[in-house]
Amino acid sequence: MIGLGLAAAQGASAQAPQAVGRDQGAGNPITAIDWLSALSAAGIVVPDSGLQHNEPPVSQSALTPPVSSAPLGGVEADAVGLLPTSVTGLPASLWQGSTARDIAQRLARLDVTSSPAMQSLLYTLLLAEVDPPGETPSEGGDPLLRARIDKLRDLGAVEPALALIERAGPKTDPALFQRWFELSLLNGTEATPCQSIATDPGLAPDQGSRIFCLARDNDWDTAALLLDSATALGNLPPAEAHLLSRFLDVDSDDTAVALPPPARISPLMFRLSEAIGEPMATAGLPRAYAVSDLRGISGWKAELDAAERLARTGALPENALLGIYTSGQPSASGGIWDRVAALQAFDTALGKAPGGGTDAKVLNTLPGAWDAMGDAQLRVPFARIYGAQLAAYSHDAGPAGRIATRAALLAPGFEQAAAGLTAHDDTDRFLLALAQGKPDTVAPPSEAARLITEGFAEDTRPPEALMDQIRQGRLGEAILGAMELYLSARAGDLPSVVPALATFRAVGLEDTARQAALQLILLDDHV
Repeated sequence: MIGLGLAAAQGASAQAPQAVGRDQGAGNPITAIDWLSALSAAGIVVPDSGLQHNEPPVSQSALTPPVSSAPLGGVEADAVGLLPTSVTGLPASLWQGSTARDIAQRLARLDVTSSPAMQSLLYTLLLAEVDPPGETPSEGGDPLLRARIDKLRDLGAVEPALALIERAGPKTDPALFQRWFELSLLNGTEATPCQSIATDPGLAPDQGSRIFCLARDNDWDTAALLLDSATALGNLPPAEAHLLSRFLDVDSDDTAVALPPPARISPLMFRLSEAIGEPMATAGLPRAYAVSDLRGISGWKAELDAAERLARTGALPENALLGIYTSGQPSASGGIWDRVAALQAFDTALGKAPGGGTDAKVLNTLPGAWDAMGDAQLRVPFARIYGAQLAAYSHDAGPAGRIATRAALLAPGFEQAAAGLTAHDDTDRFLLALAQGKPDTVAPPSEAARLITEGFAEDTRPPEALMDQIRQGRLGEAILGAMELYLSARAGDLPSVVPALATFRAVGLEDTARQAALQLILLDDHV
């Protein structure tokens, strides 16, 4: 494979074990190590080291960007990452030739909510340990690092965001410390930043955070004194001052009528409301707030809603999702309860099934579980959990066999699995050929399939603008450009998939191209 041997966004691991999820049930915190381990188990950041056996050649239409090297030294904040180049396959020069502010703005605009393939690639870019851009911003701080953290927060990936901050050193930049404090409030680990504030009060992002930490450390008198002073000087928003006052007043009337939630919520106000017995629902808040519902204090329904919301953006490992799905018994019907019941019935049947792929209970429960997970836009997490096992059921002539084929194609190891899967119609035949990198060997059954075939053609080149970026060493920008094109295709501009796939392949992201193409058909019903 030419290009850079970049991280294939998924697809190198043959199976995603179920047992992890059951051990990681509701109420058990997800650590950054758990999160990264789950990504690895799903094949999300496995490097693509070259051509696989019988893999067709990749388009030869792009130049290999230069890779620079530098001696080891002090850690630069923008260079901080959780995944070294030996894991991601990304070159250290990923952002060289670009400006931090331009990359930060493009990351902020990128919406990968609808695309698991682009989510996986984006996580790899955000967590990669690469050199910072060559241009140093004129003002203080590290805009690219902040943008990476903010994007992780936007996706709901709180633990990796915290891990990035801790790698960079939260005390090195007031903006980093504020993010550290706020994210810690959301996942219940605020003790550590509060300890730092106790040691050096100047680190506190604002008066409210210092008052909260003082009270948390049982220094109620000092907290009350600071609250009175800050309120008198107008240094606190009225809603925050009110919540802090109630938080500090342990003798307040518990029967008082609760005030409506303030129009603008901060993590501190969110936790204060929880502390005074008036917790806010997270459904209408930014996705990162959903993490707080996974601390085992919100009830199973809230945990289920939060888990599904986070899983849709890849922020919750699929095995953790499974653990929450199977941690109780539905006590009602309709909506999410029907989905939980369908998933549990299938999971139980599969767990008890003998080998051979003929178990009637599995075949009977699979369609209901597949449809239920589709309603929640969670078919890819479902496939990552069960796809490898379902490959054995692909031969069944009924609807379960067709579902098994498609689930296996959405799972890690899809290329290897494709050779043994059964095609049930023309679309399946095309998908199996696509999974093996040979879409041109089967007649395209739809317009989307025709465009995908064009995107995989050896004579299809990336757009000239992206080619120029690659030649100039602006590889990261070229990848972002390809992602934007693909997301446009998912949004309805189907022809954009051609240059997107051509660019992914040109820079060595072969597995990303295949996954993206498979998902375009399987998740958007372009059959």
